[in-house]
Amino acid sequence: MSTDTRKLITIITESALEHNLVDDFERLGAHGYTITNARGKGHRGVRDADWSTSSNIRIEVVCDAAVAEAIAGHLREHYYANYAMILFMCDVEVARPEKF
Repeated sequence: MSTDTRKLITIITESALEHNLVDDFERLGAHGYTITNARGKGHRGVRDADWSTSSNIRIEVVCDAAVAEAIAGHLREHYYANYAMILFMCDVEVARPEKF
């Protein structure tokens, strides 16, 4: 089986941003994403997993390097200063590269 390398971006942030972020990702070239609820503790305190506006979500996007950099730059410029948000990125091997 042949594979290709793509970037996996994982973002943990406030659930109130979900619709804005989805629009941003699509505009920046992402072909898809996965969103799940998240809970934990960080710099801005403990967050529960209720699906309310005070909860956190975890968003995963698999995409090429250019789209990953565009998303990371956009989040840094438009969201980091005012919202609880972290982003981490790593290389992943994908078996169906045309999907990403």
